[in-house]
Amino acid sequence: MTDPNQPPVTPPMFQPPAAPANPADTIPAQAAPAYTQQGYPQQAPSEKYNVLSIVSLVTSVLGISLVGIITGHIGLSQIGKTGEKGRGLAIAGLIVGYAGLAAQLLAVVLLIPFLIAIANDPTLLNTY
Repeated sequence: MTDPNQPPVTPPMFQPPAAPANPADTIPAQAAPAYTQQGYPQQAPSEKYNVLSIVSLVTSVLGISLVGIITGHIGLSQIGKTGEKGRGLAIAGLIVGYAGLAAQLLAVVLLIPFLIAIANDPTLLNTY
């Protein structure tokens, strides 16, 4: 163990080996090869797609419009910050999601008066 009160000791510097006394004892240095090894071409790093943009499009197409709209907006925000791919997927998910949500709301608006009419007049469906 070293004494903490003593100054630190630096290791000796590297010194090349001494040259031989007789030049005939030396081996002639070999020249480097005249060719260079060919490297492999570098593959461009693959840019990844934003996962939420994919989720947005898939859920919108499957009819889960609200999830598609939410994930589409979050995906667009992340794409703006990170520069990932998938902006078109997120926009397509938003368009399909909003169209699906509008169709669902229209169906509910049209279905409610029909159901009220059936509830008030049960013979409306019986045409016999």
